[in-house]
Amino acid sequence: MKKILIILALAALIVAYFVFDLGSYLTLDGIKQVADDASAFYAENPVGVLGAFFLIYVAVTAASLPGAAIMTLAAGALFGLVTGTILVSFASTLGATLAFLSSRYVLRDSIEKRFGDRLNAINDGLERDGAFYLFTIRMIPLFPFFVVNLVMGLTRIRTFTFAWVSQVGMLLGTAVYVNAGTQLAQIDSLSGIASPAVIGSFVLLGIAPWIAKGIIGLIQRRKVYAGFTRPKSYDRNLIVIGAGSAGLVSAYIAATVKAKVTLVEANAMGGDCLNTGCVPSKALIKSAKVAATMRNADRYGLKPAEPQVPFRETIARVMDIIKTIEPHDSVERYEGLGVDVVEGYATIIDPWTVEIARKDGKTQRLTTRSIVIASGAEPVVPPIEGMENSGYLTSETMWDAFAQMDQAPRRIAVLGGGPIGCELSQALARLGSKVTQVEMDGHVLGREDEDVSDLAQAVLEEAGVTVLTGHKAVRIADSILIAEGPDGEAHIPFDALLVAVGRKARLTGFGLEKLGIDTDKTVNTDPFLATKFPNIFAAGDVAGPYQFTHVASHQAWYASVNALFGQFRKFKADYSVIPAVTYLDPEVARVGLNEAEAREQGKEFEVTTYDLDDLDRAIAESETRGFVKVLTPPGKDKILGVTIVGSHAGELLAEYVLAMKHGLGLNKILGTIHSYPTMAEANKFAAGNWKKANKPEGLLKWVGKYHDWMRG
Repeated sequence: MKKILIILALAALIVAYFVFDLGSYLTLDGIKQVADDASAFYAENPVGVLGAFFLIYVAVTAASLPGAAIMTLAAGALFGLVTGTILVSFASTLGATLAFLSSRYVLRDSIEKRFGDRLNAINDGLERDGAFYLFTIRMIPLFPFFVVNLVMGLTRIRTFTFAWVSQVGMLLGTAVYVNAGTQLAQIDSLSGIASPAVIGSFVLLGIAPWIAKGIIGLIQRRKVYAGFTRPKSYDRNLIVIGAGSAGLVSAYIAATVKAKVTLVEANAMGGDCLNTGCVPSKALIKSAKVAATMRNADRYGLKPAEPQVPFRETIARVMDIIKTIEPHDSVERYEGLGVDVVEGYATIIDPWTVEIARKDGKTQRLTTRSIVIASGAEPVVPPIEGMENSGYLTSETMWDAFAQMDQAPRRIAVLGGGPIGCELSQALARLGSKVTQVEMDGHVLGREDEDVSDLAQAVLEEAGVTVLTGHKAVRIADSILIAEGPDGEAHIPFDALLVAVGRKARLTGFGLEKLGIDTDKTVNTDPFLATKFPNIFAAGDVAGPYQFTHVASHQAWYASVNALFGQFRKFKADYSVIPAVTYLDPEVARVGLNEAEAREQGKEFEVTTYDLDDLDRAIAESETRGFVKVLTPPGKDKILGVTIVGSHAGELLAEYVLAMKHGLGLNKILGTIHSYPTMAEANKFAAGNWKKANKPEGLLKWVGKYHDWMRG
């Protein structure tokens, strides 16, 4: 009702404008005709004329009617420079604010529903620099003020900010027009007032805040570097600390563009992903899946067999796979690409100097224009009583320990119900261990929707894992893990304790504290991945906000390009479309929002699902467990997020990642030919289910009548 009243009030003003031909008065000739009469009346009743003029001016600007410039001239003719300027300044600000609020209250919700994602970027910019943006626009008469009022109402800029910046920003232009109005009789057109010279002056004044901001930025940068002596020349263009995914990609890019780059690694080239994370865990998962397939061979019309698991040989296969992939990330390969690879520990001495304690015992100091910190992350070990003496393993230390074992540990306790804990629990249970998994949250894979978490727990339990959700580990004694749960304490004896409760950024040992580089769980960076020092960047797990190998590689492009070419142009890191996969069997893959996140963000959405038990290829391979779930805005095919549970879900997700990255909707996927029979057809069928749910029922009813008529 309030929106309707606002619309009716605006409509009434517009109708009155045309019905009473008010436009004829709000012209240069019209104002001249009434100026003398109005001046005489003002001399007799100044308060009444001032009040009436103020209200009319507010009404004209609030309704975005043409004529505000003419009324500003009239203010000069009637009231003089000082009084006219003050009157118009406050009337224009009040009217502009009313127009702003009308646009915000009537239009913003519907505009945000339609273009919310595009407005987010604008709102983020306004949150940082809203006053600067608005002041610049207000200072330049090329931008129609009524358009500025309406457009700003659609954003999230604060009303108070809009009002005071408008008041200040329009003041000079108001004074120019009011002053011109004092000579109303000599004015033949508005073009003389808004001459190119005048507009040019306004433009210079408008960009003045940005020039000032640049100067302030320069001063701040000088302040950051105060106390340090910049080298006159540099040994390197870039030094990269850490040879994991982010570090390797950063060094690769620098070498490709012919920069002189040094890559420093203290441990093994390839980082955690190659040596202790992604590669070995997926190799182990494959062996475990083969073992499970043997046990369940009757699903494929074959005789089941209990696999014999020579654990030492199983782990040896994992190590062989690491060695096979190793050359991709090796010192030799990167030196061949033109990278100076140094094995040792790097410490940042000052913003341009890195000291390296080399493994050959020597110490090397190098100066560099820029630095990329890519030191990665390490497992979190919770402070549980008895943990230090428990002989616990982590995802980093377990491989060397397992390599010495002829048999898999008979009893394994796994702390953590996230992706790492779930993947290793299922794999180790399939290889013959009795696994008990302890998770403090009420669900495993707690970031996923409840239906996904429930399915994940079900497949873990089918593999033989005892899943204890809602249990908190409190102490460890005599190879027994004690966890408090809803029904009291649970005592879990183990032969191996695997801690998989998460990972934390490696922040110490690189000189960050001495330099005062801010850290809060990760290295604090700006949107360009720069630290407080504009020439020192961070990428990968050490920078956050995601701990994925593919995100580390993605960030490395931004960090290295900004480090090498930021003086010309800088690029903000783009996190708009981030895929993730948990390699359970079946896999869990997701990109964008799930239902829980959409509700938390207050987004309206529809859910479309397609169950894999209907897919021909899934049926043929006896891989029917799982589904494709797509979130879209109501009635629209735009993809907000996708969750896939099923065989090869990670590969199936790629089509949606591409679609979301390039703004393609479900209609495009539905119109794309998919080979038959493939698992990828599930994506097309999910799009088909969306189309069925959103078919135009009214139109189809008339189409049915048409066909009835055509049959006679």
